[in-house]
Amino acid sequence: MSARTTEAPPGSPASSEDRLPREHVRVIALLLVSAFVVILNETTMGVALPAVMDEFVIPESSGQWLTTGFLLTMAVVIPATGWLLQRLGTRGAFILAMSLFTTGTFLAAIAPVFGLLVAARVVQASGTAIMMPLLMTTVMSTVPPHRRGRVMGNVSLVIAVAPAFGPTLSGAVVTALGWREVFWVVLPISAVSLLLGALLVRDVADRARTRLDPISLILAAGAFGGLVYGLSALGEAAQHAMPVSPAVPLVAGAMVLGLFVWRQIALQRTDAALLDLRVFRAQGFTVGLSVMAVSMIAMFGMIIGLPLVLQKAMGLEALTSGLLMLPGGLLMGLLGPVVGRLYDRVGPRPLVIPGVTAVGVAMLLFATLSPTSPLWWVVVGHLVLSLGLAFIFTPTFTSALGGLKPSLYSHGSAAVATVQQLAGAAGTALFVALLTLRKVSMVDAGASEAEATAGGAQLAFTVAAVVVVAALVLATRLRKSEAPVGAAGH
Repeated sequence: MSARTTEAPPGSPASSEDRLPREHVRVIALLLVSAFVVILNETTMGVALPAVMDEFVIPESSGQWLTTGFLLTMAVVIPATGWLLQRLGTRGAFILAMSLFTTGTFLAAIAPVFGLLVAARVVQASGTAIMMPLLMTTVMSTVPPHRRGRVMGNVSLVIAVAPAFGPTLSGAVVTALGWREVFWVVLPISAVSLLLGALLVRDVADRARTRLDPISLILAAGAFGGLVYGLSALGEAAQHAMPVSPAVPLVAGAMVLGLFVWRQIALQRTDAALLDLRVFRAQGFTVGLSVMAVSMIAMFGMIIGLPLVLQKAMGLEALTSGLLMLPGGLLMGLLGPVVGRLYDRVGPRPLVIPGVTAVGVAMLLFATLSPTSPLWWVVVGHLVLSLGLAFIFTPTFTSALGGLKPSLYSHGSAAVATVQQLAGAAGTALFVALLTLRKVSMVDAGASEAEATAGGAQLAFTVAAVVVVAALVLATRLRKSEAPVGAAGH
């Protein structure tokens, strides 16, 4: 990097030399706004799903592919983004990401059949997959270590708050205009971001002309695709017989994942790996990533599950269910930068342990929901969840990436984003599978549709609370990563 910053002593005010160059501030700001828009679309289909299901006459197990397919595509594409960012640079990667996202958004808005809508979401996801690693790599490359907490607080705001705002935006638009207009609202914003990026974004990191290994790309698609497809198929298997048991893609995906890991270990000896796994040797990377993954499973299970409970079991409109999640989204947005500053002072553990505890409590609160539950109970549960997630994401992202060498930033960002999306897809699929299994059982026993939906959600939220216990144990091992020699001032 040609532009360098001078690290100020801890606790001292930033000097003029410590300020980021104006072009870096401009690039990070544009990336934050663009990333917020593309990540928002991960969860807009949660509230809109009932309307989509009604129009195309499809069951929940098929409708979930609008979210699971989006996350699955990201899990498949993201492993290649480490190579892609090094090859295309900041500007090229941004233009490619926003071009794909804009195209996918337009196709989704005009989709005449459900199959094309899913395909459009796949195109959208391909652009989104590039954006998050691009944002994290740019921050790690341009921001000095002692200021990363504050800036990563804004990144966490995008990662956590954008999905939280998705249901609110979607609920308002679906109720007033229809589900297609969710995409028409986003389209002009995406197009303007693409135009501004083409005019303003310049490379802020050096390019590397490494060779893309096609075998690794195929293995990544087979591994992550098989695992998430198998999980998603569990929901369908609960409703009707499947031509292939979900165990088949799960086992096949796990086996291919082993081959993918073996090939990356072999290729990284010559710095030719699609995803350099040496990032997992860095201080705090694996622990931080694990806590984040468990939290993502819980969050995305809630994102798809709570709207189903509110609309199918409690009989609320899409707008009402979206508005009930708005206070939590606002709370998370306000806390993001605050938690970032706290991280710079106290490190991850004092923040993450209370945060994980709050997420577990929120899952237990949601596990008590029934068709007659008061709405204020939903708001309280979502506020507790949002508070917990706000205290988890900034510390875990910053701690995980902070111990990497600069040459591994793009691969570390790709690994974080891969696990994040795979965990989200697994959480979505697992929640739907548990809900469907319990719902079918209760309907067969004579329960009403509303009672059965609530009962299925109660089981899923209870399991999520148990899963969060693993994150709590891992959080006790978190440490504030020290930047490797030469990492400061990038």
